[in-house]
Amino acid sequence: MRNPILETPAHLKTEPSAVALHPKQDLWDTVLGSLDDVAARLRLDPGIHAILREPERELTVAVPVGMDDGSIKVFKGYRVQHSSVRGPCKGGIRYHPNVNLNEVKGLAAMMTWKCAVVDIPFGGAKGGIEVDPTGMSQGELARMTRRFTSMILPILGGKRDIPAPDVNTNAQVMAWIVDTANMIEGVYMPEIATGKPLALGGSLGRREATGRGVAIVTGELLKREARALSDTTVAVQGFGNVGSWAARILHEMGCKIVALSDVSGGVYNPNGLDLAAIDKAVAQHPRHLLEGYAESDVERINNEELLEAPVDVLIPAALEHQIRADNADRIRARYIVEGANGPTTREADEILEDKGIILVPDILANAGGVAASYLEWVQNLQNFYWEEGEVNQRLMSIMKRSFAGVWDFSHAQPVPMRLGAMMLAVSKVAETAQQRGIWP
Repeated sequence: MRNPILETPAHLKTEPSAVALHPKQDLWDTVLGSLDDVAARLRLDPGIHAILREPERELTVAVPVGMDDGSIKVFKGYRVQHSSVRGPCKGGIRYHPNVNLNEVKGLAAMMTWKCAVVDIPFGGAKGGIEVDPTGMSQGELARMTRRFTSMILPILGGKRDIPAPDVNTNAQVMAWIVDTANMIEGVYMPEIATGKPLALGGSLGRREATGRGVAIVTGELLKREARALSDTTVAVQGFGNVGSWAARILHEMGCKIVALSDVSGGVYNPNGLDLAAIDKAVAQHPRHLLEGYAESDVERINNEELLEAPVDVLIPAALEHQIRADNADRIRARYIVEGANGPTTREADEILEDKGIILVPDILANAGGVAASYLEWVQNLQNFYWEEGEVNQRLMSIMKRSFAGVWDFSHAQPVPMRLGAMMLAVSKVAETAQQRGIWP
């Protein structure tokens, strides 16, 4: 039975469009390597460094689910809280066959740095279930989500740990989480999750916020590089929520979107793609994929070919480790803006730097989602809700201020923007940890 949740129109989806993770890479190792490099440059106190190398909590749970055919399946789930030094832990929940503890640990740590670099009062967390949800019915997904929520609820809370949508989860999944928590606790607490439907306390502007943030920092980058938006070509890998909104908003800003891809492959037209026609075709496709779009002036390409396309700006907005040592040298874009979490390996970073490519790192580029989640959380706590224009204006202010801080710091050092962003983020978390001290 098809799951209607996973068949919502593309503009309603809140997960990135999945592209397979390279099997030889380990995200946690990548994150630790970056932290160690930054700690050495900052001459970080060894004790603080040791604290930041370990998540505060790692919870692994078994999630039994009664399936529609009467059988029982048990799925493995995770919730990792990397740091609560600067505030409640914050991070998404993903449903994907590749979910594992090290991936979740790495993503949780990246959330810590992301919240710090945009200076919002959250720490980092992440969660997920090792499952392929595409073959599950709505009832099976609901039962799995509710059981998973009950298993991790002891460490959740609006002032403790606040989930959000991620790969293959969306507003409906967050609604189940909120309802399950409220029923178990007997307390109305919409602030326990963000990315919710509007009827449950969700925020206007939240759905497109991550993609909007990517578009904002892309515009800020091009402004500082004195490049006209109308003369800029863009390729976007991943046409899920992040990539699709980034493409739409950059198109509205005047950029030429020439290449798009998702798990089914990609499309390319050097003269620019018709985004309205693509949106219509994707909405009509049974799985909302780009393979439903075909025009005579459009060339079909695969994801590797998209990464290597001759464009000004490349936006990887799929999954981790898409740009690696084995393909980085073939990338022809002048700028890379990371819409996904961890799309570039450390080895690839060195190659891109040697090629003179300017890269805006994930912890800055895709922080629009967590920034909007913060705005939703604030509205929930005060039970006072803003118009969409006000939400977007606050988001723009956060993203522009954060980009300026990383850009100025990186040029003053001078270091690449990824290193500059990490140095700023780690120094903020370390300073707070030192001021708080070690309890008891």
